[in-house]
Amino acid sequence: MTTLVLTVVGVDRAGIVSAVAEVISAHGGNWENSELAELAGTFAGVIQVDVGPSRADELRDALSVLEGLASIVVVTPGRSLQPRSELAVRVMGNDRVGIVREVTSALGERGVNVVRMTTQTQDAAMSGGRLFQAEIVAAVPADTPATEIVAALESIAADIQVEATVLQRE
Repeated sequence: MTTLVLTVVGVDRAGIVSAVAEVISAHGGNWENSELAELAGTFAGVIQVDVGPSRADELRDALSVLEGLASIVVVTPGRSLQPRSELAVRVMGNDRVGIVREVTSALGERGVNVVRMTTQTQDAAMSGGRLFQAEIVAAVPADTPATEIVAALESIAADIQVEATVLQRE
């Protein structure tokens, strides 16, 4: 099998997911994993598809008909990942410029890879300001202790007024 990773972006409308699924299915592709979301009227998604090697080019061509919606990256199967553990990181605090940069820099400097991240801001009920929240799943190199990650996040948390909680994932 050939693994394709599709990125789908467009103005949100009914039928985007259905159109992509129809093309994938019609060309023998199997929809494996995906992350899809709508933000501010824009639809975005990442979809992993497995397809027979002889049909991969045919599927790429058929998806190109969905003009402006799909771009395709071919992932080489069998890529091995170094041993790692995963951490779940929750960041909450008053919203301000630079929170994501500060947190992700602290992680990246220690070889930690952000696997998944969801962020949102919302009105603070009592203060009238904005609150920032992030949920991060991060892959940590096997030789990097979780305590080092916690210490790095705690050191910047005071500077950017953010509470960071790190939970070891099983």
